[in-house]
Amino acid sequence: MSVAALLGAPGIQADTFNDIFKVSQASTEAGQASQAKIDKIADETRDLLQEYKTVTKQVDGLKVYNARLEKQIANQTTRASQIDQSIADVTIIQRQITPLVIRMIDGLEEFVALDLPFHLQERGDRIAFLRNNLDRADVTTAEKFRQVLEAYKIEIEYGRKIDTYKDTIAIEGVEREVNVLRVGRVALLYQTPDLAVSGHWNVATRSWEELDSAQYRSAIQNGIRMANKQAAIDLLMLPVAAPESTL
Repeated sequence: MSVAALLGAPGIQADTFNDIFKVSQASTEAGQASQAKIDKIADETRDLLQEYKTVTKQVDGLKVYNARLEKQIANQTTRASQIDQSIADVTIIQRQITPLVIRMIDGLEEFVALDLPFHLQERGDRIAFLRNNLDRADVTTAEKFRQVLEAYKIEIEYGRKIDTYKDTIAIEGVEREVNVLRVGRVALLYQTPDLAVSGHWNVATRSWEELDSAQYRSAIQNGIRMANKQAAIDLLMLPVAAPESTL
């Protein structure tokens, strides 16, 4: 059968065009579907690319953060080592200070025993307080050392001031109430309230001795008034032990 014959038949011609149209339409629909898939893939690709960029920035940020964190950790580790060393040094110092504090208290006690016998109760109580603190765990070594230094400071101040107070002393074996006058560490004197008896501490014999009241009564009385701030500071003619000669 010839092509012309086929084209010439009306029924066959219509069917052929329909088939061609259907194939063309199917091809178009298939192309559209493919394009839609391509567009979808392109959109997904763009989304993935944007997400990748975001994640990359986050990763870069984390790298910077981690680097800084590692540096901080390294610094903290170094600091911790320094603190550990400082603690070790403090421990060593504390071990060295404690024996020093004990020696200083012993020295202070010996000094008071050999010094002029003034304010003995007060000074003795201060030394006892320092000794009691040696075994107290709630008092730091630094505080114990500070307290000992404060006690030494008080003793130094005694030598710079004039002072008077009431006390009971043994005079020739008899306990008597007297007014004591201390002039630094230069002289330690006494006078009875009725002014009848005056005396001083003899450094050589380490005992209280009576003085010539006619000669020293007024001077001691004036010294007591000065110490009580009842009179202006002035020169006093008082018995003073001669300094020991040195070779």
